[in-house]
Amino acid sequence: MREYTTPAVIDPPTTGSLSDPVWANAQSHPATPVFSRRTSSGWTDVTAAEFADQVAAVAKGLIAAGVQHGERVALLSPTRYEWTLVDYAIWTVGGVTVPIYETSSASQIQWILGDSGAVLAIVENSSHAASVEAAGAGSVREILQFEAGGIDDLVARGASVSDAELDKRRTAVTPADVATLIYTSGTTGQPKGCQISHLSFMDELGTATKILDELFDKNGASTLLFLPLAHVFARIIQVGCVMMRVKVGHSADVKNLVDDLGSFQPTFILSVPRVFEKVFNSASQKAHSAGKGKIFDAAAAVAIDYSRSLDKGGPGLGLKLKHRLFDKLVYSKLRAVLGGKVQYAVSGGAPLGERLGHFFRGIGVPVLEGYGLTETTAAICVNLPDDIRIGTVGRPLPGVTVAVADDGELLFKGNQVMIGYWRNDEATAAAIDSDGWFHTGDLGEFDSEGFVKITGRKKEILVTAGGKNVAPTILEDRLRTHPLVGQCMVVGDGKPFIAALITIDPETIGHWASQHDKPADIPALVDDPDLIAEIQSAIDDANSAVSKAEAIRKFTILPRDWTQETGELSLKLSLRRHIVMEKHATDVEALYTK
Repeated sequence: MREYTTPAVIDPPTTGSLSDPVWANAQSHPATPVFSRRTSSGWTDVTAAEFADQVAAVAKGLIAAGVQHGERVALLSPTRYEWTLVDYAIWTVGGVTVPIYETSSASQIQWILGDSGAVLAIVENSSHAASVEAAGAGSVREILQFEAGGIDDLVARGASVSDAELDKRRTAVTPADVATLIYTSGTTGQPKGCQISHLSFMDELGTATKILDELFDKNGASTLLFLPLAHVFARIIQVGCVMMRVKVGHSADVKNLVDDLGSFQPTFILSVPRVFEKVFNSASQKAHSAGKGKIFDAAAAVAIDYSRSLDKGGPGLGLKLKHRLFDKLVYSKLRAVLGGKVQYAVSGGAPLGERLGHFFRGIGVPVLEGYGLTETTAAICVNLPDDIRIGTVGRPLPGVTVAVADDGELLFKGNQVMIGYWRNDEATAAAIDSDGWFHTGDLGEFDSEGFVKITGRKKEILVTAGGKNVAPTILEDRLRTHPLVGQCMVVGDGKPFIAALITIDPETIGHWASQHDKPADIPALVDDPDLIAEIQSAIDDANSAVSKAEAIRKFTILPRDWTQETGELSLKLSLRRHIVMEKHATDVEALYTK
């Protein structure tokens, strides 16, 4: 079994906890703004000293509410400042944060509350409170709401708790203690609670902030968090920012995201590939609507060529001149959409795709693609600002070892790997073997320099009737770059050939329909010859990336897009393939019988 280890750059912490930087920052840089809150009058800064005072006040309230060391506190809310505040207060008293997505179903909330044994639930509003109450979890003693004065209530109740008592609770927390139970998104079966320790966060961020100093260690560094803090990806960035005093803003409503980016002007952002796809597709659609489609398409091609040239000795004079022209006409406008000051973007959660990676680097916003899972406390591999290899997820973080099993599965060792699944020894034993290797379930490879490439999902590999192994994500990632494609799923397991289910993006169909003098009604268009031809062109492009045996031969266009609400997408926007197959069994069968 081949292995590759990136040498460690720090010693694993043996004392302290995630709350320590809050107090250290307040002492060393009390006046430094570490957060900025969206108010009716704009962004209002929160200094390091103010944040420490607020964390202390809420933490005292949790003590008064009876939260003991090691007890679980559920947190159900969209991304907002109070989420971060309460998270740090929970850690300060030695509690364990149990995040719940605001979009979780009643059955998911019931499962997470019951399985975790949460004693307190802190939610955003009355609707969330009603969901918790309806779940009927007997262990929850109390529900507090942000929008009903829950924070003020905790502060008032904690007024009688002394600083000495708070300090005793805070200093009793060790790196080995569990910091959070994050439940997997449940693409298959019931969600499992990943026990992630203070050590995992501290070791990962102690390392990551050193090798990603271009993001975290720059004067004026800032980021706007808009991904769910219930997901480990946004959470790890939050922790890193607090460690390094990077100013953080929060934006929970995607309707306000462009405005918030413009007013906050972050120096780096993090997102999932689907958002980068949307940025590209929206820009393309807008340009074509304004009669500037040829300019945009040419600019996109030049950006990709320019980025690729950086890996091959640099661009020639002609390409430099074209790039400079399109920077004025197109690229600068795209950077302005991101706030105008973004120097880097970080992508995770799913493969970005080589073309998108080259496009964004070509317009001046390099995307640092990484890889990790909830079980690995987010990133376990990442591309670095001065060492990007597009098409890979970078090298393992310092101190991490990667290996490839005989069946192609990626395995990892490192302090970032979770303690195990909460109250589920059988699942833990299946994920972490007796030699300490964490089995990711993903297929991949790494080169002689340690750059890791994800090639598919072990459980999602399709095997055709002819015995050909096909990784569907290669085709799916390419298909979703087409502006009209909302979602897609490649099928063909046990079948004579590969086929696909396609949904149409409701946000982009309007422009296409008006151009072709057709109604913007997706159900009425699924059999339209012009739309079929447009999707066929996307299929042809995707097929160019694979062999003939792996190519999509047939497809069907479905009358509606897939969403979290209808169950086909997980809470991190991943395809729930078993749900899609259940709902569209007839459509799949028709691909092979008609």
